[in-house]
Amino acid sequence: MTFDQATDQMDEYGRQRRPFLFILDFDLKCPLVLRPDEWKAHDVAFDFSGTPAPASPEPFWFRRYPTPFEQYRVGFDYVVKNIHLGNSFLVNLSGQTPIETNLTLGDIYVRTTARYKLRLADRFVCFSPESFVQIRGNRLASFPMKGTIQASLPNAEATLLADAKEAAEHATIVDLIRSDLSRIAQKVWVERYRYIDRIDTHEGGLLQVSSEIAALLPDNWRDQPGTLLASLLPAGSISGAPKPKTVELIHTAEQYDRGYYTGVCGYFDGEHLDSGVMIRFIENQQGQLVFKSGGGITARSDAWSEYQEMIDKVYLPVSVEADLSINSQENSSFIP
Repeated sequence: MTFDQATDQMDEYGRQRRPFLFILDFDLKCPLVLRPDEWKAHDVAFDFSGTPAPASPEPFWFRRYPTPFEQYRVGFDYVVKNIHLGNSFLVNLSGQTPIETNLTLGDIYVRTTARYKLRLADRFVCFSPESFVQIRGNRLASFPMKGTIQASLPNAEATLLADAKEAAEHATIVDLIRSDLSRIAQKVWVERYRYIDRIDTHEGGLLQVSSEIAALLPDNWRDQPGTLLASLLPAGSISGAPKPKTVELIHTAEQYDRGYYTGVCGYFDGEHLDSGVMIRFIENQQGQLVFKSGGGITARSDAWSEYQEMIDKVYLPVSVEADLSINSQENSSFIP
């Protein structure tokens, strides 16, 4: 199915008020639009309710093997050079971290807690905290998430909110989302600006900064949910600004295929639509599990800090006490 075909299919289901699940990859090459009767055949599981995962007494271990800093620095320097040349204001640069764990993708899906959880067969599992767009009635809301810090650091919340680089990055994304929504909406406004979300992980807590941008849609939006989504993709928080040139820079700097990572998944129930950005993402690459993560780069970015943020986002959102042993080759955790 091409993306144009997927868009038409979603519009048709919307006109019929027929429920469907959509899973859209970053480059829009392999979109999936599935009716409820098709979920089993595709071995897909999802939960967009944010329901806490049940406690499990079973121990697990999780090890990560980050890309060497020198390798990350090559892509980082390319991005910063292009920012200084004026080709972009903000670039979301990501990378791949091989991981090992005794959990299957199915286990990870069951044991993690996140606002948006999705597993597609044995291909990938996603446990994302970030909403893309939520539509109830005629009100649309988008919740870009930009800015991360370890919750255990002294004065973490104040430090994060006072960080000039993070503030500039967040402001750029909010402006980009407002611009995107203005193409489809009758009215756009910022409902909440730079509020803190806490995410509990197997290595402790993370604080992240979000904003809520709201809009009012025309009464007939349900007749064309695919067209509406197509006009907003890719998500601004995981691409950058301006979008077209920034996506070109991403492809050159990253040198790997994002696939469904940083794409969008969601569900239309016939009346309302809810969707999330597919971050916090583990992919099965021919038997090797790879965690894809990244962060926004601006002219003020520090390479080592951005590299560390990419690694900090390699986690499982399971609220437990963890004993960590770290060396230069790996960061390993055994969860009792």
